[in-house]
Amino acid sequence: MSVAVGACGQADLKVTENDTALAMGTGEVEVLATPRVVQLCEEASVKALGSDLPQNQTSVGLRVELTHITPVSVGSEVKATATLERCEGRRVFFSVSVADARGLVAAGRITRVLVERSAFLDKAR
Repeated sequence: MSVAVGACGQADLKVTENDTALAMGTGEVEVLATPRVVQLCEEASVKALGSDLPQNQTSVGLRVELTHITPVSVGSEVKATATLERCEGRRVFFSVSVADARGLVAAGRITRVLVERSAFLDKAR
């Protein structure tokens, strides 16, 4: 397994009504929902690993630490960026951020674990 520290991934989103806290049931306002921000950061971290993993391996989420700083309205565009900071055995650690045209929206860290696909699925309940 060879993943490159410094690898970056990005994920873009144009915020729709389906992406809001109101639509997701996590709040009462029509702004970008925090769970959607987390999903976007996870997507960027997966893209950062790209095709560096062998065919029989993947990564799964272990920990997310995120501060959602700024509300974002429907129609706005945001971009999540994940940068692989370090690897410790099977654990890979990313710094993540989300920004729109006006600046930082959210920032934090994501830890993922590299697993062998079939062995991981065998453990699922």
